[in-house]
Amino acid sequence: MTQKATFYHAGCSVCADAETNLANSLDPKAFDVEIVHLGKDKARINEAEAAGVKSVPALVIGGKTYHINYGADLSALK
Repeated sequence: MTQKATFYHAGCSVCADAETNLANSLDPKAFDVEIVHLGKDKARINEAEAAGVKSVPALVIGGKTYHINYGADLSALK
């Protein structure tokens, strides 16, 4: 059974690097990874905030939010 993982990003170079080196490297047998580009899908910013995301890139797994480096504050994406 796979666990849901959501990777939120804004398309910046920090986010793209995190997507390549982290989100895309998660074992697909263990994680069902959804990539959400908040710069293109602004309707999901509230969802990200509700999950505890303060800045992107961020990975949410099992209700826990992991902030990765620092690319952009969510308030800058609104």
